[in-house]
Amino acid sequence: MTSLDKPGAAARRLPGGTRRRRGRGGRRGVPLPLLLPGVLALVFLLLPLVALLVRAPWHSLPDQLTSAEVWQALRLSLVTATSATAMSLVLGVPLAWLLARTEFPGRGLVRALVTLPLVLPPVVGGVALLLALGRNGVVGQWLDAWFGITLPFTTTGVVLAEAFVAMPFLVISVEGTLRAADPRFEEAATTLGASRFTAFRRVTLPLIAPGIAAGAVLAWARALGEFGATITFAGNFPGRTQTMPLSVYLALQNDPDAAIALSLVLLTVSIAVLAGLRDRWMTGV
Repeated sequence: MTSLDKPGAAARRLPGGTRRRRGRGGRRGVPLPLLLPGVLALVFLLLPLVALLVRAPWHSLPDQLTSAEVWQALRLSLVTATSATAMSLVLGVPLAWLLARTEFPGRGLVRALVTLPLVLPPVVGGVALLLALGRNGVVGQWLDAWFGITLPFTTTGVVLAEAFVAMPFLVISVEGTLRAADPRFEEAATTLGASRFTAFRRVTLPLIAPGIAAGAVLAWARALGEFGATITFAGNFPGRTQTMPLSVYLALQNDPDAAIALSLVLLTVSIAVLAGLRDRWMTGV
């Protein structure tokens, strides 16, 4: 037995009989053509965040964050984002179940349409909401004429705009979890006499709870940061429709320090969301 064939040697035999020497720690070196673009991409993504931290007015940050306008926008953002997430849960989980568990004509097209708000420019989404739910919209005109309900430029309009762009995140997450879950558990429950809804409530929901939680967190974070659809459909009225992103945009024109302070709040929320989802995303790493 040669030294190369001994256990623990620095080289290992390949299927063809040749030997390949392993680098230190069993890892091969990183090719330079991949290393440089990878480092540049990392710098490109981190540099704006670092600049935000470097230029933050730390000495006046407490005063900026305790102003009435900031708390007003923050409170409205939290309320509307939570309401939009609740709406996404009530409507999105059943939709995800239909996409994952049922067969019907055009299911692929429906799935594509559900994910369309992910790639649709938010301003276009706001225009579409106006055409659908505005006072002269396809549905909005009947809501106004029959029930006196006006949705644009109201807090309810903010919730609808945020739910429109955030619900696809929940649907995709829950549908993926449902597809990974074994449907035989549901089938076993139905053979024991449970209805389909009871099987869903007592068997499926506990199985997909982590996926629902992850989707809800993503939807909440997306709703909290929504700007384009909100300002187009709901406007920018302090105390009624001016959420944190809108407040950042307005403050940037008059008070850059306040805009940076508000941006730091949203950055902190985003980091908290990533930390909360780390265990789910980093499984097996």
